Amino acid sequence: MVKSDSIFPDLWKSLRDKLKEALTSVLPISVLVLLLALTPWVDIPAKEIAVFVLAAAMLVVGIGLFNLGADMAMTPMGQHIGEGLTKSRKLFILLLVSLLMGVLITVAEPDLSVLASQVSAVISPMALLLSVGIGVGIFLLLGVLKILFHSDLTAILMFFYMILFCLTSLLLSSGKGAFVPLSFDSGGVTTGPITVPFLMALGVGIAMTVGGRNASENSFGLIALCSAGPVAAMLLLSMTAGGNLEYTIADYSMDTILDEGIWGLMKENLLDVLRSLVLVFLFFVVLQFTVLKLPKIKIIQIIVGIVYTLVGLVIFLSAVAMAFMPIGYKIGTQMAAINPWLLIALAFVIGMVVVLAEPAVHVLNGQVEEITGGEVSKRQMMAALSIGVGVSIGLSILRVYLGFSLLYYLVPGYLISLGLSFFVPKIYTAIAFDSGGVASGPLTSSFILPMVIGACATLQGESAVLDFAFGVVAMVAMTPLITIQTLGFKSVLSVRQRESAAIRRILAAADDQIIYFE
Repeated sequence: MVKSDSIFPDLWKSLRDKLKEALTSVLPISVLVLLLALTPWVDIPAKEIAVFVLAAAMLVVGIGLFNLGADMAMTPMGQHIGEGLTKSRKLFILLLVSLLMGVLITVAEPDLSVLASQVSAVISPMALLLSVGIGVGIFLLLGVLKILFHSDLTAILMFFYMILFCLTSLLLSSGKGAFVPLSFDSGGVTTGPITVPFLMALGVGIAMTVGGRNASENSFGLIALCSAGPVAAMLLLSMTAGGNLEYTIADYSMDTILDEGIWGLMKENLLDVLRSLVLVFLFFVVLQFTVLKLPKIKIIQIIVGIVYTLVGLVIFLSAVAMAFMPIGYKIGTQMAAINPWLLIALAFVIGMVVVLAEPAVHVLNGQVEEITGGEVSKRQMMAALSIGVGVSIGLSILRVYLGFSLLYYLVPGYLISLGLSFFVPKIYTAIAFDSGGVASGPLTSSFILPMVIGACATLQGESAVLDFAFGVVAMVAMTPLITIQTLGFKSVLSVRQRESAAIRRILAAADDQIIYFE
């Protein structure tokens, strides 16, 4: 008989630690919103404040349970699958599983379904889901090949981003430029909280099994490539769309959302999350009986971890939908009407703190610190991501206010980030491009995007939302590429300065040893 403490060692201590970490993450954005409610800039009724406080508490519980579940289930599953399939030396099966996994998990991603519903007037939701899913599956397959053959991530990314911008120019020339922000947003939407821990661990499992001198560096890059796949798929699909894309702003009233009740909201989210988790677990079960054959204890741990992940994500998504989404929209509309420049400054601060509450960010930071042996710490990663996301949202509000194309940001931004890749250690480039997909999580699309939509509706009108409000998720995915690689560039300069100082000390010591004879 297996003792429970051998299956779940220090479970309650781990849960307490995760809840404390979640509280630290959610507190800044919650306090900031409550402070705004006390100012004359934003009018939030007492009832909505009470609902927001309840939602913030739910967010803490949801993030804590999700992070614990990711540690117990999603990460081990991905790593075991990567290791098991690689050790089996059956390349065809590994690539086939990667392709199917990318397609099915993406099709089941809740955030992508929301995006599909917003463009259903000109693009069939099923066609969009399948196209983006196939795009992710193909690029996941390419990512696995990149790990197996130790290919250079920078060269691969440069090649594919050149293709993306060529497709963008074709789309613009066809008069369908409104699809461009949506296409680039899809790259951040598809790498959701369910897929990120799994894909990162899959990359680690394959890279560590393959081995090699740069195994740690080689383990990153799957999320970066899987973020490019949806953009390519959307750009190609947009070329087939007919007519003009029409967008109607959703009803962000908190009363409308609460009419169905908290339990109704949780039930809806439960079905979405369950659909995604079941697909991942079914893959794992099939591979368990055919290739992995893990001991019973590990299977029990993974099942319990999946339950924690499920409950945590349902609570998290419900909290975001019932309070953070309407509050975000209200902040955007009211602040834009009062002072757009003040909203730009506020957006920078909100961006810096909102990334703290993204569940998958903590998973990424922990794995980066572990893989790099502490060379890149959690604190450094969080600081770089916070600054990057803050800048991206501030710049997004500036674009809404001045009304210019998203490409004025994306083209120079990606040129800078790809240019930096030639001057920093390759592991920083791989981490940076993975971080871009992770930072643009559900809280970004459910709190930041409504805020930017509200600001755009006030400043430019509802008809301009597609042109100027969408693209904020793409910005959130882009700016960490620059900030994290800048972190790497700083580390290179620090090493060179230490080496120069050491050489100067050696030369000075050598001079002291010279004996002069008269």
